[in-house]
Amino acid sequence: MGDSVPVTVSLPAPYVDALDELVRRGVYRSRSEAIREAIRELLKRGFPDLYQELVGGEG
Repeated sequence: MGDSVPVTVSLPAPYVDALDELVRRGVYRSRSEAIREAIRELLKRGFPDLYQELVGGEG
């Protein structure tokens, strides 16, 4: 999908706690991986045309 760009985001503490728990359980390797997956799924499910436009044949 190309180069990664750092993005700073503020989240409610319970969301961060949930992310950390998923990482602790080994579901994701990092907070960043979990957030990338969440955004990818949001685009695929809610905005499939935009997703295809952005990623083409990837994913």
